[in-house]
Amino acid sequence: MQITPKREIGAWPLLFTGLGSIIGSGWLFGAERAAVLAGPGAIIAWLIGGCVVLVIAGIAAELGGMFPVSGGAVRFSRASHGGLVGFISAWANWLAIASAISVEAEASIQYMSSWPFSWTQGLFHDGELTPVALLMAGVLVVVYFLLNFWSVKLFARSNAAITVFKLVVPALTGIALIAASFHPGNVSGATAGGFLPNGAAGILTAVATSGIIFAFNGFQSPLNLAGEARNPDRTIPFAVLGSVALAFVVYVLLQVAYLGAVDPGQVKAHGWSGITFSSPFAQLALAFNLNWLAVLLYFDAFLSPSGTGTTYMATTSRMIVGAQRNGTAPAVLGRLHPVWGVPRPALWFNLGVAFVFLYFFRGWGSLAAVISVTTVICYMLMPMAALTLRRNAAHLRRPIRMPGIGILGPVGFVMSSLLLYWARWPLTGEIILLLAAALPIYVWYRRNASRAELMSDLRCAWWLVLFLPIMALLSFIGSREFGGIGLLPYGWDMAVVAVVSLLFCFWGTRSGLADPQVDDMSSPDADLAETTALH
Repeated sequence: MQITPKREIGAWPLLFTGLGSIIGSGWLFGAERAAVLAGPGAIIAWLIGGCVVLVIAGIAAELGGMFPVSGGAVRFSRASHGGLVGFISAWANWLAIASAISVEAEASIQYMSSWPFSWTQGLFHDGELTPVALLMAGVLVVVYFLLNFWSVKLFARSNAAITVFKLVVPALTGIALIAASFHPGNVSGATAGGFLPNGAAGILTAVATSGIIFAFNGFQSPLNLAGEARNPDRTIPFAVLGSVALAFVVYVLLQVAYLGAVDPGQVKAHGWSGITFSSPFAQLALAFNLNWLAVLLYFDAFLSPSGTGTTYMATTSRMIVGAQRNGTAPAVLGRLHPVWGVPRPALWFNLGVAFVFLYFFRGWGSLAAVISVTTVICYMLMPMAALTLRRNAAHLRRPIRMPGIGILGPVGFVMSSLLLYWARWPLTGEIILLLAAALPIYVWYRRNASRAELMSDLRCAWWLVLFLPIMALLSFIGSREFGGIGLLPYGWDMAVVAVVSLLFCFWGTRSGLADPQVDDMSSPDADLAETTALH
């Protein structure tokens, strides 16, 4: 029997899937984390991050329209550059979103630590969740799993209802805080420390690691559910670009509200880097006697991350299916339930992985930084795939064509490379090492490939194999403002990264291949064709 994903998700539910992924725990903590690193300059950090993501999302929308298949986001690089680049892309992408399942559950429990009850006070201590809190977070992860277990229709309907509420509460929070207490000097920098207390480097590091990139990464969720979308030619671009645009407005509003609401006396006494909260917006609401808002925020602290965690549980399982179709995951993980059309083995696998991340990362901030940097590597590879396919597969149907991709594609790659550099050494090197550690998995699953296939994979991947270590080296010898040893002076370091990444962009674009799979993947019935081939 042929089992294929059911195309049951319409345009608005797909938009809510993207929006629900973007507005998760990021809105609860992102504004505070960005302010710690950049002060009032955090507003600029959100603007930079939003512009970069809009470019990447536009490119991703073109790719998603071309390839309306399950796990689409992990398959674009496989189509453009073969097995090795496809594996690295899939691993980075899956790692970023699979770990986000845990961070969303942690965010909900961390917010509980500021509830006015004695039993909640000990849930978060010294920047980490306690064992009891981790157990509670584990229960939430199981709830995310169960909401995906039965059918994609149940997931889509529950997520749409949750997301409407998730969009209203952050917007209402920003407006209420601005109305209750707004100090213009905080926003302008007149209160203390100036507009850029940590210089431009603080803004750039905030873009990369404070949760800004992490928050926006949810735009990939519609791409990974493309195999279950009705009329994917229209619904995918609508969902991807619409979710980013709406979330961008909400996040900038929240950042302005947070900056304006903080007590100027605290800013003068401690500086922005010394002001931290366990539950930022809820604690500010209580300080202004907005008890109704605090109660709403405590409720939404469960709802927003849980909606995002549920979405990520859905999309990561489709990523596993995509990896299995790429030939780099066990066949059992690509199986779909004969009645519900849901990849249950992949769901079980991701549930186990989520528990592992809960154990090793016990606070929102530490895991959000890791996710952000891993996400950046995913962003790099999307412009490369789109540029290469424009060159090698010009005949493919493109329901949406990104205008000016000859310029915006290289810009997207260079900006993603700079984001990786801005994440600071040693985090940059650690994430690249984490990607390299997964290569034995690729070797295992390609062990039966012919010599010609392996050489083709390597020939198409040399640019990336060399680029990542070179980026780690540039991070290490870069300016002290970004954690390096200072061999490259500040300013010149970013120029070097930009030039090097541009050269690799041109090399990578010309290293692609005309993969025979792309014609099958671009069909609206691609999942049916692939399932038939598997049987």
